[in-house]
Amino acid sequence: MTLGLAQNDKLSSKERVVRTFNYEIPDRVPVNYMYNPEIDKRLKGYFSLQPTDDEGLRQALGIDFRVINAPYVGPLLYAPIPERKVDPLLGFRTRWVPHETGGYWEYCDYPLVEGDVETAKNFPFPDPDYFDYDSLEEQVKEYKDYALVLGSNGLGTVICRLGFYMGMSEALIALQLEDPAALILMDRLLDFQLKHLERMLHQVGDRVQLIWMGEDLGTQIGPLIGMKLFDRQILPRHQNFFDLAKAYNVPVMIHTCGSSSWSYEKYIQAGLRAVDTLQPEVKDMSPSYLKKTFGGRLVFHGCISTRGAVAYGTPEEVEREVLETLEIMMPGGGYCLAPTHRLQDNTPLENAIAMYTAAHKYGHY
Repeated sequence: MTLGLAQNDKLSSKERVVRTFNYEIPDRVPVNYMYNPEIDKRLKGYFSLQPTDDEGLRQALGIDFRVINAPYVGPLLYAPIPERKVDPLLGFRTRWVPHETGGYWEYCDYPLVEGDVETAKNFPFPDPDYFDYDSLEEQVKEYKDYALVLGSNGLGTVICRLGFYMGMSEALIALQLEDPAALILMDRLLDFQLKHLERMLHQVGDRVQLIWMGEDLGTQIGPLIGMKLFDRQILPRHQNFFDLAKAYNVPVMIHTCGSSSWSYEKYIQAGLRAVDTLQPEVKDMSPSYLKKTFGGRLVFHGCISTRGAVAYGTPEEVEREVLETLEIMMPGGGYCLAPTHRLQDNTPLENAIAMYTAAHKYGHY
């Protein structure tokens, strides 16, 4: 079972996304899907799919993007810890925190909380050689008609990633004070990510449509940090990723939760093509503000709030919100419809279906 609206499509997903990222008019707005586990499980049940059938759900929803990755095949880096999830590549730890609609993995047991330089120098990040880069060829072949994406919203991330190792408050203080341990750890992590990305681009960069990275830079009411700190600690590190992407002629999209548009002019100058998440209810992030201020200079990806009608409204209200967003964002192209960050577990199933049905119903040019 699918939403049954793809018969109106004239282009492949790949062609649609390429046109959108070139500020050309496609046949319809590209659509993407990000999710938390419980709503993902319910959507798969709605379409009579197995719990592990991620591709089946993407096809059912008419999703245009496919993330590909070279899997790690090296030795175990971190020992398991009871009642904790240890990230197999980056080693940060999380604990399960239940809530009334599901649960989430909360970061904990911060290994760098004491600011130890020796810990930062010796933390066991992966060797870029220990990845199966040849497997990318099969993924490219499997998803040849879709827009292929390298990276994630954690690629190149400075503030949040550092927060995983020392807590968010300590991370912000450490960046402001240029704490040696924090900067050593961060630069080692980013060096690994940059080399890993370069190896993947060397393998399939001529067939990839997008690099996805991240940096949350805003609260709900304004910037998370000042411009001076952004210029000193964030942008130079991100410039390395933009320069690498430019060498392979692949556009970059950055995930920016919260009120982040204050940073977009600097990012445009650095070579950024697209911005992701775009919470419409926070300061200077409404669709009308973004389109008026950055339309034609940035591609927009997101804008459908997971705090609004999708979570708390009716299917009719979701449909109306999607339609209103499309009416603002579609003119002139440069828009991809997606939830802000991820569909949350408190999303009613019928609202998630209404969101994607409306995207395909009203998103045609």
